[in-house]
Amino acid sequence: MKDIFYVILNGLLLGLGLSMDAFTVSIANGLNEPDMPLRRGFLIAGTFSFFQILMPLIGFGMIRLLGQLLPWLKPLVPWIAFVLLAIIGIKMILDGRKKKSGELSGPFTYALLLLQGIATSIDALSAGLTMASLGLLEALTEALIIGAVTFADCFLAVRLGKKLGMRLSWKASIIGGIVLILVGTEILVRGLFF
Repeated sequence: MKDIFYVILNGLLLGLGLSMDAFTVSIANGLNEPDMPLRRGFLIAGTFSFFQILMPLIGFGMIRLLGQLLPWLKPLVPWIAFVLLAIIGIKMILDGRKKKSGELSGPFTYALLLLQGIATSIDALSAGLTMASLGLLEALTEALIIGAVTFADCFLAVRLGKKLGMRLSWKASIIGGIVLILVGTEILVRGLFF
């Protein structure tokens, strides 16, 4: 079993970085419904959390399958993870800079929430690539930590959305992008030297 400290730390850092898009959307959801019941805040956070758990596990399964079918791919995994996380991180930073003023989303519907959950978790597929050297139990643990961090971030964001407005959302995107780039760099360094 991999060092449990590494699995927990990586899960926390990935969770912080990957949840920032969902955090921003959750703030907008809170802004759009000032009288949102507590139950709906849990539903929003739970939806984002579910997809942030599912997508890394799908990515993990894909890279494990490809690793078995194409063994020459294994040494490239740290580079692939670094490039993907860096691209996503840079995109988040640029998006954060563009949306300083912020935009409100449309009225709340369950279909919209489902689309938001999927859209904000697509980048989490790349997190599965970062788990390539982990066993199934460690990958599941890391994905659950990512989901727990996302749940906490999003629930807090819905509540803050009513009070802080969109002033915080663009900063969250920039911070999340920086965290993802740092995680990608750490994975590359660990893959090359350890």
